[in-house]
Amino acid sequence: MTKPLRIGGASGFWGDAPHATQQLLCTPGLDFLVYDYLAEITMSIMARARLKDPQKGYAVDFVSDVMAQNLTRIAEAGVKVLSNAGGVNPTACAEALRLKSAEFGLDLKIAVVQGDDLMPRVAEFADRTEMFSGAPMPSEDKIASVNAYIGAGPIVAALQAGADIVITGRCVDSALTLAACMHHFGWPHDNYDLLVAGSLAGHLLECGPQATGGNFTDWELAGDLAQIGYPVAEISAEGAIILTKPEGTSGCVTPASVGEQMLYEIGDPQSYILPDVICDFSNVQLAQTDPDRVRVTGARGRAPTGQLKVSATWADGYRSGVTFLINGRDARKKAEAFAQAGLARARAVLKQMGAPDYRDVSFEAFGGRPSNSDYEEISFKAAVKHDDPRAVGLFLRELTGAALATPPGMHIFTGGGRPKPSPVVALFSFLVPETTLNYRVTVDGKDISYNSPPVPPHGPAPVRAIIPKPIEQRKTDWEERPLEHLAWARSGDKGDKANIGVIERNPAYLPYIWSALTEDTLSAIFADYLSGSVERYYLPGTHAMNIILNEVLGGGGVASLRNDAQGKSFAQILLAIPVKVPAGLIANSEQGDY
Repeated sequence: MTKPLRIGGASGFWGDAPHATQQLLCTPGLDFLVYDYLAEITMSIMARARLKDPQKGYAVDFVSDVMAQNLTRIAEAGVKVLSNAGGVNPTACAEALRLKSAEFGLDLKIAVVQGDDLMPRVAEFADRTEMFSGAPMPSEDKIASVNAYIGAGPIVAALQAGADIVITGRCVDSALTLAACMHHFGWPHDNYDLLVAGSLAGHLLECGPQATGGNFTDWELAGDLAQIGYPVAEISAEGAIILTKPEGTSGCVTPASVGEQMLYEIGDPQSYILPDVICDFSNVQLAQTDPDRVRVTGARGRAPTGQLKVSATWADGYRSGVTFLINGRDARKKAEAFAQAGLARARAVLKQMGAPDYRDVSFEAFGGRPSNSDYEEISFKAAVKHDDPRAVGLFLRELTGAALATPPGMHIFTGGGRPKPSPVVALFSFLVPETTLNYRVTVDGKDISYNSPPVPPHGPAPVRAIIPKPIEQRKTDWEERPLEHLAWARSGDKGDKANIGVIERNPAYLPYIWSALTEDTLSAIFADYLSGSVERYYLPGTHAMNIILNEVLGGGGVASLRNDAQGKSFAQILLAIPVKVPAGLIANSEQGDY
C-alpha cells in the first residue's frame, strides 16, 4: 500500500493514562495503536505474579481497562492493535482478550508471538558474563526472568496471517511500529533505510506524550498537562515521518520536543543497535511544517548484528529507606545527625550478632534556603541495602526509634505505617545469536510459519562528522548564560548508564557548548554520582550532542538506593551550568532559534 500509515502511541509504560486510547481513536484514518508496557522491573514483577498464579504474568489492566472500554470502537474502526502487554505470559493475555472480545460479540483475530522467554533454558547460559560489567551469571535459584528483546519479524508474520491484535512478550519497544510499517507497505527486511525510518517512528511514539510536550525543557509551552495529546506518526511509503497529535488536545509538537525524544535513552546515535537494523540518527532533519506537525527525515540504517540482547532479572538482596523533612538552622546538618544515629544503632546490633554490615548506604539531601537567612527546608532520604531483610528492617526500626532524640524540626507525612524491606531486582544483560530463539507465532491458536531472515555481512562503520570549532573572540566579547538559555536537554537511563541529549537553540551555539562541556567538565559536574567514563557524540542534522555517563546510577532501577535511579534529573542539573558564548550570538531563550 502507498497511502500514509497513521499510528498512535497509546502507552509508554505499565500505568500510563487509560484515556489515551479514546483520545487517539478520534484521529481520522488511524490504522494502528501501539502499546508499550514493559521495563526490566516490570518483567520481574510479572514473573513473580505468574509464580503465584499461572494465569497471570501480563498487564492485566490492558485487557480489563484499556481494551474493555475501547474494543468495540477499535473493531468498528478497523484499527489494529500491537502490544507487548503479554509480559511473561502472552498466551494468558491473549486468552483473556479473546474472552473479552467474545463478551462483546466481536470476532477479532488475536495473535501471540512467543520465543523471547528463555527462563526455561536458563541453565544454557550459566557461563555468560554481564555485557557491561563482566560479572558472572547469578546462580539459577536467584533468577526471576530471562527475556530476549525480539524484533519486528514475527509480528509482521502475525499481521500477514490476518491478525487484528498481536500480543508479544519482551520485544524492542520500537519494533511494534516497525512491524506495522513493514506489513502496511511491504517493506523488505533488507531495506535498512526504510527499517530505520520505521524504528525511529516507533522510538518517537514509545514514550507517549514525551514527544508532544511532556518531560520537555520548555514545558510551559505544553499548556494544560491534563489534556495533553498522545503522539500520532504519519509515515509515508518512502519513510518520511510526520509527528503530530490529535486535534483539540494540549501539548506542543515542535522540532525541539521531537528532538528531545529522539535522543532519549539512546547511546551512540550513529550505532543505535536494534534487532532489525543498526540506526544512524546523526543526520536526521526535523522541520516544522504546520502547527503541531513536525517532519522527520534523514535517518540511515545498516545491517543488524544478528545478536539479540537478553535481560535477566535476579534477586540481589533487600533494600528500604525513609524520606523525611526537617527545617530550621543547619537543617542539612540536623538531618545527617539523625540518620547517622539510626545507622549507628543498627550497626551496633549487627556487630553484636556477628552479622555483616550493610552492603550499601545512601544519604541524600534536597532543598536549601528559601531566603538569605540561616533558615533551611530540607527533604532527606536515608536508605540501606543488605542480603538479609531482617537487617534492613532493623535499620528502619532503629531510625524510627531515634525520632524523639532528633534535632528539632523533623516532620514526615504519615498514614502508611513504617516502610518495609523490599527485594532488590538487579539486571544482568548478555547477547545471544538470534538463531538461539525458537519463535512461535499463532493466530487464534493456529501456528503460523516464521523463520528469521538471514543476516548479511556488516557494512562499513559510519564516518564521524567534524565538530565545528568556536570562532576566537576577545575576552570582552563573551557573555555567560545558563545552558538552558542556549539549549534544550533531556536525560534518561539504560541500566547503570544515563544519557543527556542536548539540542542547541541556535546552531551557532554548538561549537561553544561542545567546547564547554568536555568529558572532564562533565565528570566534575556529576562527580557525586559518576563512577565510570563519559562519552560525547555529535549529531550535525539537529546540531545536537548526546552525552553518555557510564556507571552513574548506583546500579540503576530498583537495584539502586539513589533517589533518582533513572537519571531523570541530570538534564536539569546540566541546564543550570553557565556557558560562555560570544555576545553577538545571544538570542531570545523562550522558544529559541530552531
